[in-house]
Parts: sequence; structure tokens; C-alpha cells
Amino acid sequence: MQIPLFPLNTVLFPGGVLPLRIFEARYMDMVRDCMQGDAPFGVCLITKGVEVGGLAHTEAVGCLASIRAWDMKQLGLLHLRTVGTQRFRIQRSHAQANGLVLGEVDLIDPDEDLPIEPEHQPCADLLARIIDDLGAQIAEKRRTSGEDGDVLGGMPFDTPFRMDSSVWVGNRLCEVLPVPLKAKQKLMELDDAHARLEIVSQYLRQHAVLK
Repeated sequence: MQIPLFPLNTVLFPGGVLPLRIFEARYMDMVRDCMQGDAPFGVCLITKGVEVGGLAHTEAVGCLASIRAWDMKQLGLLHLRTVGTQRFRIQRSHAQANGLVLGEVDLIDPDEDLPIEPEHQPCADLLARIIDDLGAQIAEKRRTSGEDGDVLGGMPFDTPFRMDSSVWVGNRLCEVLPVPLKAKQKLMELDDAHARLEIVSQYLRQHAVLK
């Protein structure tokens, strides 16, 4: 499978929401082609280089991003709301003349979606509180501003909220953990949802977020 690659200083998890501001010509072209073909692009964590201009080296494992909404309120600046779908592993890649990198990738099977174990229920309860708090903050911001928001705003989690899923809860908590990007990358690459959630649970207990 060949996909365009978008190197970023972020780790996208399956089911995760990723708002983007697009202004480079190569990525404008990428978005146009993806929207015309209803196709995803690949998000990869940068290991060397920068997001804007030039080429960047990335991790071998990334996540497909599907475009859910877009707008262009300012000429030359495209706003996207994307959602992660499936992980992939890059086998080889090459840069086009415009600087856009295309990758030959193998898709990685989704994690087995197991129910939350009793010992991990506090993690799900914590995530539910985070979602409630964020929802209240967003509603208040919209009320005071009198605006409905744009594709870059809104809830940073996609619906439905699957609080009984070890995969969904683990991935969403990984997104908000204040840990280095390299650690998030390793968590994203794990192929065991319970193991991922156990690592998250231990971290939260060690930092007294959970008892």
C-alpha cells in the first residue's frame, strides 16, 4: 500500500483526533488528492528534522489519518480535523519533486478490543471525568464567545466514547499523558491493549493521579 506521509512532532493513535493547519504547497496537494480519492495519509513522528520545509526522518511505525472536516477561512491556510484509523509500518519511502514523501507501508492489525479489566476501571473513570471537564470548558467558551467553533476546536476525542473498551480508553489516556513523545510512540506501537493500559495505570498511580 502506498500512502503520502506527513511527518509531525506528534504521535497519532487509532481513534485519536488530530487538528491540523496546512499551508505548505506539498501538503495542500496531498490533502486535495486525499479528499478527491477519499483516501488517508500517514502521520509519523519526526526523529530528525523539522515539520516545515525540507525533509524529515521519522519513526517506522505511524498511523493513518482520515479527513473528517475542513475549512479555509483564510486564503492559503487550510484547517483540517482528522482522525487516526489504523497503524502501519513503513517498508520504504521516497520523496517526490515537490518534497512530499510517499511510503510503501504494511498495515498493522488492530489490537484485540477487550473489555476493561476491573483493575483498570479507575482509568476509565478518570477518562470520563476528563471528557466531562473538557465538554464543560468547550461549552462555556462557545457560550461566552457566541461562536460555534471551527474544525480546529471542539472535543479532542471522537465519538462514540467507548468507556468499556481497553483499546479506546488506553489510547485516549496515552494521548493526554505528559510524557515524552518517544514514550508515546512506544505505547502506540504496543500490540496488547491490556499491557498498554497497565503501563498507563502504573504511571497514574506513581504520580498520585490514581490511588
